[in-house]
Amino acid sequence: MQRGFLYCFIGVKIVNIVMFGQKRLSREGGVEIVVKELCTRMAKLGNQVTCLNRGGHHVSGAKYDSNNAYDGIVQKSVPTIDKKGLAAVSSSFFASWLAAFGKYDVVHIHAEGPAFFAWLPKVLGKKVIVTIHGLDWQREKWKSGFGSKFIRQGEKNAVKYADEIIVLSKGVQEYFLSQYNRHTHFIPNGVNRPEIKDAELIKQWGLEKDSYILFLGRLVPEKGIRYLIEAYKNIHTDKKLVIAGGSSDTDAFANELKESAKGDDIIIFTGFVQGQLLDELYSNAFIYTLPSDLEGMPLSLLEAMSYGNCCLTSDIPECAEVVEDKAVTFKKSDVNDLKEKLAWLLSHEDAVHTYKENAADFICHKYSWDDVVEKTMELYK
Repeated sequence: MQRGFLYCFIGVKIVNIVMFGQKRLSREGGVEIVVKELCTRMAKLGNQVTCLNRGGHHVSGAKYDSNNAYDGIVQKSVPTIDKKGLAAVSSSFFASWLAAFGKYDVVHIHAEGPAFFAWLPKVLGKKVIVTIHGLDWQREKWKSGFGSKFIRQGEKNAVKYADEIIVLSKGVQEYFLSQYNRHTHFIPNGVNRPEIKDAELIKQWGLEKDSYILFLGRLVPEKGIRYLIEAYKNIHTDKKLVIAGGSSDTDAFANELKESAKGDDIIIFTGFVQGQLLDELYSNAFIYTLPSDLEGMPLSLLEAMSYGNCCLTSDIPECAEVVEDKAVTFKKSDVNDLKEKLAWLLSHEDAVHTYKENAADFICHKYSWDDVVEKTMELYK
């Protein structure tokens, strides 16, 4: 008996859902990971799921392009002007038209920029859900110009036109209440319990179990990687620093980081990683660090803890809420405090191993993708 028929038989309503705002179902960013996790699970429950993906190449380059198919998910590529600042706007515009005029029950929009077009499916009678993945206008690249105005208006349009708004952190929930007197639903991201991998492929960089400190994420200013490199260069350690991740839109910042690390051959830039390489990097790190100034809800932090990592993060609420007392935090943007906390962990291996032992059970119990799907589907009714 097919799953969809079974769910109709037992009285569970099948929903026809369309999502847009993501680049595609990939690991290019947090939005993409969230959409993939939601869509694959919703499709398995028998729902009809369509993803309207951005055209163009993978953010880290054409060599990472792939056409991943997932059972029960229809993926459509929408027209996209493949230029910085226009790709997200143009793809969201065309996606909103397809969503508005398609035979969908629910239009689920991801991120503030794409929410600019929430009005269109709304005026055509669709139920509109918007997930705010973070206050994107605070990001370095959107602090001025057209992009900033577009994103801020997207936020206002979400408030005005969305039937329901999902937020990923308590801080953003409080922001919408104080700024707009708008009720939102706090549904944080989930995490999967992974399979731990031995060091094999990462040996290409001379890496072994517990031989390195890991950062994994997009190479953008708000991730605080500048602080990490500066702090690390002022610590005496034989542990390597691995910076794993690709650029976003432009290589300028990545090149700046590489220049700042020049002459230090134990700072390794891997570029974008996925699959077994990603698993091995998470599985064998001595410490994982996330020194961000700004986050929505840091999926990489959840993933790092799910692999049993000792984590060192900035004390921004979006990180502190996640780790509670199961990780070490330092003062946001404070290189000296980051250096001191990192040096302390490197000299207290017993503490590192205690954090490692507790991390996975804690985070996998606290955050579940199945719970996220259940709570999200409730809002579709």
